[in-house]
Amino acid sequence: MAFEQLKAGIALLMEEIEKRPEDRHVLLEELREKLAELRGLGLGVPNDLEVLIDRLDDDDADDIFDNMPV
Repeated sequence: MAFEQLKAGIALLMEEIEKRPEDRHVLLEELREKLAELRGLGLGVPNDLEVLIDRLDDDDADDIFDNMPV
């Protein structure tokens, strides 16, 4: 049952990230926590989720430089 709850929670977070991109920093942290729970159960994290998190992290890193003077 824990796996199904985690799976549903991850799906909801993915939807929220799409709906509320301005809150993605907080939602991304929640997603990381869910994935850590999956790992804690000895389950693998789907590769597409790993790629998504990496991509969102890259986007966040790029955002740091958006308001810097040149």
